[in-house]
Amino acid sequence: MTGLLVLVVGPSGSGKDTLMAGAARALIDDPRFRFVRRIVTRPEAAEDHEVVADEPAFAARRDSGGFALHWEAHGLQYGIPADIAEEVNAGRVVVANVSRAVLAEAAAQFPTLVIEITVSDWVRAIRLRKRAREAPGQVTARLLRDIPIPQGLPVFTIVNDGTVADGIEAFADFLLSVTVEDHAE
Repeated sequence: MTGLLVLVVGPSGSGKDTLMAGAARALIDDPRFRFVRRIVTRPEAAEDHEVVADEPAFAARRDSGGFALHWEAHGLQYGIPADIAEEVNAGRVVVANVSRAVLAEAAAQFPTLVIEITVSDWVRAIRLRKRAREAPGQVTARLLRDIPIPQGLPVFTIVNDGTVADGIEAFADFLLSVTVEDHAE
């Protein structure tokens, strides 16, 4: 039986981590789903991720096959653990926050569905400034960054301009509506 890899994408400040965390709480008792923690070369922050101390440690893990997917963005290294392959092969729906840059690679390896989280520019600008993780110039660069989703991938879009509760409900409801058979290769 083959499961499905649901890849969550969206610009910084769109609320991906918030919606994923809320959906994970809502679906905690449903064994069909696994929400993956990314591995990042950044100290702990508001978002939930596993910390890798530095780039050499990340590279060692990457080179030993520790990641199913990995990428670099904003001067940091990101990875999704290799054990997701076992979960997808076992028929589970695995949900992970990734960069658009690895979507084509992921789709070549796994049955894949993309959830794109969008938000209006003014809401996003407010969120990015509030989190105070970047200097104003870096916030502007994030607001201008745009990487397209590769053609041919199934994409479901959630506009996250409303309340957190509304966004979480839309995210969890969509996941509950997904049938693996509809997206298996």
